[in-house]
Amino acid sequence: VQLVESGGGLVQPGGSLRLSCAGSGRVFSFYNLAWYRQAPGNQRELVAERNTGVGSRQTKTYAESVKGRFTISREESNDIVSLQMHDLTPEDTAVYYCNAHVGDIHYWGQGTQVTVAS
Repeated sequence: VQLVESGGGLVQPGGSLRLSCAGSGRVFSFYNLAWYRQAPGNQRELVAERNTGVGSRQTKTYAESVKGRFTISREESNDIVSLQMHDLTPEDTAVYYCNAHVGDIHYWGQGTQVTVAS
């Protein structure tokens, strides 16, 4: 299973970015999907998670700090999971990691840097 992130970069406060994560082997059909981030000196933290449920059984959870600003979504036809980020602040600066997991099995992408600065 390979996960490859893209879409990071430098953005001004108040701006938007969209991160994408491409998965191999149709992994997204069987794994819960998530985005984590890790800022310098901090532990890696969960930002957003989407379970494998379909329709009404699908749930999405977000860290309190990003609720209302970030949205996790999956493009089923392309096996891509995205994180749309709006109203970015300097506190959102971190390396963002794509994650696919089921039970104790976790797969990680290599990370993509997001820097929010003027």
